[in-house]
Amino acid sequence: MSATLIFIGVVVLLAVVIIARTVNIIQQGYVGIVKRLGEFQSVRQPGITFLIPLVDDMMLVDIRETPRTGDKQDVITRDNVTVSVNATIFSQVVDARLALFSVSNYFIAIDQLSRTTLRAIFGGMTLDEALSQRERINAQLQAQMESVTDKWGIRINRIEIVDITPPQTILNALALQKQADQEKRALILKSEGQQQSAINIADGQKQAQIKTAEGDKQSAVLRAEGQKQAAILAAEGRAQAIGTVYTAIQQANPNSTLVSILQLDTLSKFAESENAKIVVPVETAGLMGAAQVLRGVLDSVPSGGKT
Repeated sequence: MSATLIFIGVVVLLAVVIIARTVNIIQQGYVGIVKRLGEFQSVRQPGITFLIPLVDDMMLVDIRETPRTGDKQDVITRDNVTVSVNATIFSQVVDARLALFSVSNYFIAIDQLSRTTLRAIFGGMTLDEALSQRERINAQLQAQMESVTDKWGIRINRIEIVDITPPQTILNALALQKQADQEKRALILKSEGQQQSAINIADGQKQAQIKTAEGDKQSAVLRAEGQKQAAILAAEGRAQAIGTVYTAIQQANPNSTLVSILQLDTLSKFAESENAKIVVPVETAGLMGAAQVLRGVLDSVPSGGKT
């Protein structure tokens, strides 16, 4: 009885093992590489797959993009400066068969390849170029690695330099250089500001002088126009006065006796002037003499006498 139970148990166990090795489920993002008696047989896609027990053997390969950050390593630049560098590599298996059978361990192979390629690239660059041209380093690193990984069925999607660390002495020198550059920029900006301020002040003074000159010009023009109008009005007034006098004289119809009396009255006013010299027309010289004689006669008469 016990032997029968043992036999049944062994049969059930074999059945379970056979079923487990026959029916397999491949998850999404993986493919199965089936080897039959140690030789490559096929590539199985995600889903359920069946194998021949004790004959077929299947290995799963991750075909998703996988980022791997390498350890820091020391590299020497072209100007003999040692820097510590590490990079993150985004790789993906595109041919699972080549990835398994072309290289013993593609993870280790990619890591070692990235190390040697980094040394080669940094060896051809100066420290300043390495610090300022990361995009160029990424592109060169990817191009050089792809030429090798394509044979392994691995695609390098992109590479990102994580960190580039120069020695502390170099960092101190770079900090001093940065500080000097900032001070230089500050002085340049300050001088440019002072220059612009001086230009603005000069422009303001120039505009003010122009405005003042324009104001003086307009004032002079207005003053000249006022004087012109005043002269015109004065001339018009004199002309009207002369015209009025002339009209009055013509209307009075003066005779020669009246004109002589008027001349004599005018000359008497000249005679009363304290000026040493009096300029009179020639035709009135006789009347002037008569006025002088008349003035002498009037002065000789006593103030209380009768004329």
